[in-house]
Amino acid sequence: MYIPTYQDMLDAHSRIEPHILRTPIRTSPFLNELTGAELFFKCENFQTPGAFKVRGASNAVFGLDDKQAELGVATHSSGNHASCLSYAAMLRGIPCNVVMPNTAPQAKKDTVARYGGKITECAPSTTSREEIFAKVQAATGGDFVHPYNDPRVIAGQGTCAREFMEQTDGLDMVVAPIGGGGMISGTCLTLSNQAPEVQIIAAEPEQADDAYRSFKAGHIIADDAPKTIADGLLVPLKDLTWHFVSKHVTDILTASEDEIIDAMKLTWKHLRVVMEASSAVPLATILKNKERFAGKRVGIIITGGNVDLDKLPWLK
Repeated sequence: MYIPTYQDMLDAHSRIEPHILRTPIRTSPFLNELTGAELFFKCENFQTPGAFKVRGASNAVFGLDDKQAELGVATHSSGNHASCLSYAAMLRGIPCNVVMPNTAPQAKKDTVARYGGKITECAPSTTSREEIFAKVQAATGGDFVHPYNDPRVIAGQGTCAREFMEQTDGLDMVVAPIGGGGMISGTCLTLSNQAPEVQIIAAEPEQADDAYRSFKAGHIIADDAPKTIADGLLVPLKDLTWHFVSKHVTDILTASEDEIIDAMKLTWKHLRVVMEASSAVPLATILKNKERFAGKRVGIIITGGNVDLDKLPWLK
């Protein structure tokens, strides 16, 4: 198992800068007053494919040599990694095959198709996803770019935290959602080297809390098919992401479905940005644990904004 280094993150940033956006930081006096903390939101939902995952995907795609690139890339994903890998592959002019659960939001399927990704659907479980992907990859020969358990992907995601620290005058904490742990691992990679004093908090839905339980147990606990409104956080930790989570994460906090939806509505209203439910989990955990964050400078990564507008969670 190759563990990416701080230099890998720096190299990734140089490689991907022409293909990504340096996303802005948004603040809200209302949300600061509501939480008692000073909140800084890094808007990765503003990336062209709508999610932070374009960082890791671009690092993997543009790191391929020409011979590897001819066969293209392949992955399995609930949506955002599929969209971002398709986007990066389109920029390089190579094929991209993705396996997506049949329950993935239509908005995410549409984005993949728009960028030229070829979709094969699977049942909404880790077992089905991996079985069908094995067949797709065998048929295409594309380079497997895992959504999160890939050193190239983690190094790419780590560039977000690097920008975050450059765009703010220091933070006490960074809070990000956790599913498989790609963004959190990248954040750990960067901050453990660049700003080790910054606490790293992972935020997770109560109904898909395998990372929380893994963190408490000291080993990976994987659920096969959890159900939560935060559809980007359905996958379990793997060995590479567990390495970073177990060594560098300060704590994992959870939020209920109603708390996630309430936080999503608050950010739509007061930040005036479109974010998906997965991205609302950090604010939901901060609102639930105000005493933990009071008086602190807290960075929050808005991981994505690919939302099915006809199926917003507060619409009946």
